[in-house]
Amino acid sequence: GVDRKTGKKKPMPLGHYFLAIDIESLCPEKEFRENAGRLLRALRESRKSPIGPGRIWTAGEKEYEAQLERETQGGIILTKALQNQMIELRDKRPDLKHKYEKFPWEA
Repeated sequence: GVDRKTGKKKPMPLGHYFLAIDIESLCPEKEFRENAGRLLRALRESRKSPIGPGRIWTAGEKEYEAQLERETQGGIILTKALQNQMIELRDKRPDLKHKYEKFPWEA
């Protein structure tokens, strides 16, 4: 980050935490998905701020919509260098070679 007063670089006050939970140990997955869906719909349908964007976003919605938009435009642009790196990695790994026999950009 950058200190706004001095313009000097400073560490970002940022952290990450990841947690994996086996939902099936708590309740059936179908029940969990139904409950989570109801909760998210209730959040999105909540009263909106009159000065806000008119929508309440929940986790992952913006990213999902951006992905859909990219897909309708043919996907993201991969540089030739990245394409070559992906081919090289695939060719080194038999498990990837089987899964990705041919990438869309390969003739």
